[in-house]
Amino acid sequence: MKEVSKTGHFTIDLPNTDAATALSGPGNSFLKKFESLTGVSLTIRGLQLEMNGVISKIERASALVELTRPIWEQGLEVPEVDLKAALSSLNMGESSSHAELGKKVLARSKEGRYLRPRTIRQKEYVESIENFDLTFAIGPAGTGKTFLATVCAARLLNEKKIEKIVLTRPAVEAGESLGFLPGDLQQKVDPYLRPLFDSLHSIFGFDRTNSLIDKGIIEVAPLAFMRGRTLDNSLVILDEAQNTTCSQMRMFLTRLGERSKMVVNGDVTQIDLKKDQESGLIEASRIFSETEGIKFCYLTVEDVVRHPLVQKIIEAYK
Repeated sequence: MKEVSKTGHFTIDLPNTDAATALSGPGNSFLKKFESLTGVSLTIRGLQLEMNGVISKIERASALVELTRPIWEQGLEVPEVDLKAALSSLNMGESSSHAELGKKVLARSKEGRYLRPRTIRQKEYVESIENFDLTFAIGPAGTGKTFLATVCAARLLNEKKIEKIVLTRPAVEAGESLGFLPGDLQQKVDPYLRPLFDSLHSIFGFDRTNSLIDKGIIEVAPLAFMRGRTLDNSLVILDEAQNTTCSQMRMFLTRLGERSKMVVNGDVTQIDLKKDQESGLIEASRIFSETEGIKFCYLTVEDVVRHPLVQKIIEAYK
């Protein structure tokens, strides 16, 4: 005869009404998501969160509430990606590591939001940037590779640990040709650099970004513009590195100057090079995998922090 699971009741005290409002979400949307993920019934009464259900599920649900506490306790609604990241950490038995994410605030956005890693692997990536002079991050789109590197660069700039931020990417056609784009060379390559500008604008704001670019403190340029230079006192970010050739990667890596750091980001599933060309990122991951002082970070579909559908799209294409 199958044993019937014991049911129970558990209550968590909430610090204030802002936290209670954030935890419930518009129209109780967050509580509904929470219930669908945990199988526990949740209700907010005043400044108390009540849980009802199978005891083993209540224990899991209360742990999930605590993992998301750094967000809702500030009166901020918990995004679905953060909720699922916390659940993933719980499933992997890494709740203690996930709890440290809330303390890892890197900066504040122009809107006042706290900018921080949202998954354990993102936290490891940020710590690699902090502790290594050359970091490679390999993973699918939407895992925060460029954004987190830019946030780290902004913090180092504000702390005067670097004097300049350099962002670059190869101008490789993804099924289109530069020659057919209108305008001069700068106007032709601007569409390739737009994602980098978007990251800067979300951190510094439009006006300050433009001011820093005008002063030469931030430089955003195609990879070809890096040839022949030595980049000192800088954090240099190479985006879309899977579209570098082996010679371009070698050229870029040898630009590393004194008191500088480099971050190389790419997605090896989205290579737009000609079929007979090997990706410089793939070659680098092969020849530097055991090199001391160089760190490789691998992000997965579970680290996607865009719209929840992006995660499903990446999984479907696999």
